[in-house]
Formats: sequence, C-alpha cells, structure tokens
Amino acid sequence: MEIFRALGTLVEPPVEEHRCVADLLELGSPPGASTYSEVFLFQLYPYASVYLGPEGMLGGDARDRIAGFWRVLDETPPRECDHLALMLSLYARLCELRENADDDKTEAFWSHARRAFFWEHMASWLPVFLNKLEQIADDYYGRWGRLLRQVIVAEAESLTAQETLSLHLREAPAFEDPRERGGETFLESLLVPVRSGMILVRSDLERAAGELELGRRVGERKFVLKALLAQDADATFEWLEGEAVGWEGLHRARVATFEAISDFWAERAARTAELLATLRDESLRA
Repeated sequence: MEIFRALGTLVEPPVEEHRCVADLLELGSPPGASTYSEVFLFQLYPYASVYLGPEGMLGGDARDRIAGFWRVLDETPPRECDHLALMLSLYARLCELRENADDDKTEAFWSHARRAFFWEHMASWLPVFLNKLEQIADDYYGRWGRLLRQVIVAEAESLTAQETLSLHLREAPAFEDPRERGGETFLESLLVPVRSGMILVRSDLERAAGELELGRRVGERKFVLKALLAQDADATFEWLEGEAVGWEGLHRARVATFEAISDFWAERAARTAELLATLRDESLRA
C-alpha cells in the first residue's frame, strides 16, 4: 500500500525529494512552488473539512471527527489531521497493520478500521475533490489526480460498502433558500460543497464573468459572486444552474462505485439546480 503514502507525499508543497517519487509513479517532473500554490492554496484546498464541513472552511466538526479516529487508535492526531497527505499516510498504515496482523482477531480489527476510515472519511469527499482537480489542474497534478482516482476506485471496489452513509454527510445541513433565510446565507451555502453539491473555485467565477461578458471583480468568492449577481442576476442564476446540473451528472457517473455517497452528492446538486432555476424564473417575472 505504499502507493497511498507516495501519492500523499506529492500533495504536500514540492521539494527536491518529490522528484524520485514522481518518477517512480511516471508522473513527470514536479512543477514549482508557484504551480502548487495556485492549485492547492488559491483554488482547491486539500483538506477534508473544506468539503465535508457545514461552513466549507478549515477545521470544525469535520476535522474533529477525523481527529477522533486517530484517538480511537490511541494516536495523537496531527493539528491538520484532515490534510489529504496525512489521511493517505494513515490509510497506508492501516493497510499495513492489517497485512502484518498476527492472528485472525487482530486482522479483523484492522480490516474494520481500514474499511471505516475509507468510507467515512475518504470516499465521502475525495471523488468530488478529484472531479474538480481534473478540471483545473495542469498536466502534472492532473496526472496525479487521475492516478489517485484509479487507486481510490480500486479500493472502493475491493471493500464492502458501509451500511450507513458517512456521518459527515448525514448531518450536513441543506442548501439555503434566499426567500427563507436571506441572500447572504444563500451565497454562503452556494460556496459550501456539502450543501450545494458542487465545488466553485476562484477560476470558475472568473470563467463565469468571461462567458457572461460581465465585469470581473477581484476578491473573495462570495464578493465576486455577489458582484456577478448585481450585474445580471438572470444570467448568473442560469450559469450557476448549468454548473449544478453538470455536477449532478459527474456524481451520477460514480454511483456504481461509491453508491450512497455519490447519490447524496447528486441529490444535493440536483436540488441546487432546481432552486436556481426557480430563482431565475422569479427574477425574470419580477
């Protein structure tokens, strides 16, 4: 299971030692720090809490749940235990502990731990994260993401799925309707993946401004999104609806492998698309 540890190493800030790992995986030469920063610091954060947390931010209950898994194993959780590099490293270790078990009882324990960690804390968000990575990454990180997807899919197909949906997803709050809670909460939930069923990064909003021929604003995503809606709400709602529909299709394509997890994400995206269509229709009638 060294493949997990190796792939985890390459989602950390690049250093010279990564070149050997990348060569072994036939990924080509790692890019410089600026490319890494653009992908993983300015666009797509490699932290589970961003995609599983109800605020779409680092830390919170999502990170606490992952930290709790470390504690169950009598380990002190690292401060950023939801970083993908650490999660892949821990998963590799769980696989090794299972393989090196001395008796059936110990093997069964580590098999359960491996399966629980995979379905609860990795499969619950990684397929979604990798969908977006493949849309925005350069050749190197695109190849890295495709290889990780192959490995994750192979694991999902080899492990019995959980009977219940991940707690992260079961307790995720729904997408906010601006007619009930106001525009601010609507915009905030639109940018929270586990609520909206989609990931919108900075480059997506830049693309929206270009496609809709609207003025581009520089700032946080919520500010940029608000500026787009202020310029042309109808067109922006339509663009966002198209994004949500596209995300629903991506999730549906993974149902055969990730079952209830992909169903959850697809339903979230479908509801988002439906609400956006309703808001657009009401805006046009106003």
